Amino acid sequence: MKEAISRWLYASLLRLATPLYLLRLWRRGAAEPAYRQHLGERLGLHPGTAEPGRVWIHAVSLGETLAARALVEALRQQRPRVRLLLTHGTATGREAGKALLRDGDAQSWLPYDTPGAVRRFLRHWQPSLGVLMETEIWPALQHEASQAGVPLVLANARLSEKSFRQGRRLRWLMEPAARALSLALAQTEADARRLRDSGVAEVRVCGNLKFDLHPDEGLLARGRQWRAQLGRPVLLFAVSREGEESLLLQAWSRLPAAQRPLLLVVPRHPQRFDEVASLVEAAGLKLARRSSFGDAPDAAALQAEAWLGDSLREMPLYYGLADAALLGGSFLPLGGQNLIEAAACGCPLLMGPHTFNFAQAAELALEAGAALRVVDLDQALAQGCALLADRGRRESMAARAEGFAAAHRGAAGRMAEALLGLLPPQSDDASSASA
Repeated sequence: MKEAISRWLYASLLRLATPLYLLRLWRRGAAEPAYRQHLGERLGLHPGTAEPGRVWIHAVSLGETLAARALVEALRQQRPRVRLLLTHGTATGREAGKALLRDGDAQSWLPYDTPGAVRRFLRHWQPSLGVLMETEIWPALQHEASQAGVPLVLANARLSEKSFRQGRRLRWLMEPAARALSLALAQTEADARRLRDSGVAEVRVCGNLKFDLHPDEGLLARGRQWRAQLGRPVLLFAVSREGEESLLLQAWSRLPAAQRPLLLVVPRHPQRFDEVASLVEAAGLKLARRSSFGDAPDAAALQAEAWLGDSLREMPLYYGLADAALLGGSFLPLGGQNLIEAAACGCPLLMGPHTFNFAQAAELALEAGAALRVVDLDQALAQGCALLADRGRRESMAARAEGFAAAHRGAAGRMAEALLGLLPPQSDDASSASA
C-alpha cells in the first residue's frame, strides 16, 4: 500500500509538471532544434505500429551513448541479427546514437516518467528487453516494465557513495524502482555493494564499458599532426564544467607568461561554447575556435594563445593534440568526467580532488602511473607545465596510460552475454524471419 501511494504521489507531481517540462524543451530547442522535434515521443505517442521484440537500450546523453557503442558492437558480434531500439534524453545523445543504427533498428526519445506515457511507449514498441545505461532510475518506467513483463537491466552501472546517500533519503521511491530491475551489471565491487544495499536483487560485476572503446585513429593522427604544426606545447582542459573555466583562467593569470603553453579548453556541454569563449577573451587571451578552421589550423589559430574545442565527437583529436590534460569536473565537487578516453589516447592526465563518479578508474590510473592527483588548478598548472618540460616523464606516462586502458578491456563481451541470456529463446531470429 505504501509503495502504491508513493508511486501515485510521484506520478501526480510529474503530471502537474508536464506543461513546464514541455515548455523547457521548447525553450531549449531555440538553441538546439532537435529538442523541438518528435515532441509526441516525450509523451509516449508514436505514429503507426512497430515490430515487437527489439532490445531497447536507453542512453540518456552523449557519454552514455558513446559507452553504449561498445555494448552494441558486442551484442551484434554474439547475435548478428539482434534488432535495437535506442532511446535518449538529450539532443547530443540522440545525434550520436544515429551512428549506431542499422537496418531494422529504431530510435526515440525516452518518454516522460508518467504511467500513461510509459505504458504507451511499452505498448508501441513491445521490447523483449530493456537496458538502462549507467545511473538511470525511473520509478514509473521500471514499475510499468515489470508489470508488462519486460526485464530491465542497469548496464555499466555505477552508484557513488554520494548518490547512494541521496537515494536513501528517497527510499520510499527508489527501493521499489531498484527491486524492479532484473539485473544490474556493475562497474566495480563498490558499485555492486551499493546497488545491492539499494534493493537490486541480482548484481554482477563486469567492469567498465568505456575501456572497450577504441579512439578514432584518424582523429588521433590529425591531432598529433596539428601538434607538430604548432611547434609548442599544448595543455588541454578536457570536458570542463561550469565554474571550472573561471577558476582555470584565474590560475592561468598567475602563471608566468614565459611558462604558458597553448591552452586548449573543451567544455562538456555544447550550449556553453559561446559562454566559455567570452570568458577566455575577457581574460585577455587571443582565442581561436575549432569551428573557425577545417582540416588544419589557419595562421590566426597558430598564433593564438588559447583554443576552444567547440566541436562534437572530436575528443581523440584534442587528446592527440595535447601533451597533457586536466580532467574536467574534478576541480569542483562534480565527480569528474570520463578519464578512460584520455588514457586510451595516450594522454597524461592531471586530476583534481573530486573524482567520485569514477573512483575506481581514477585510483587504478594513479596506481598505473597514467595520472597525477593535484589539489587545485594552481597546482595542476604548475605540475602540468613541469610535465610539458620533461619529455621523458611525459612519454613514460603516455605509455603507462595506454597500457592501463588496454589492461581493463572485456566488459562489453561480458555484459552482452549476460543480456542475451535474458532474451526469450530465438527472439532475434524470430524477428528476422518476418523480414
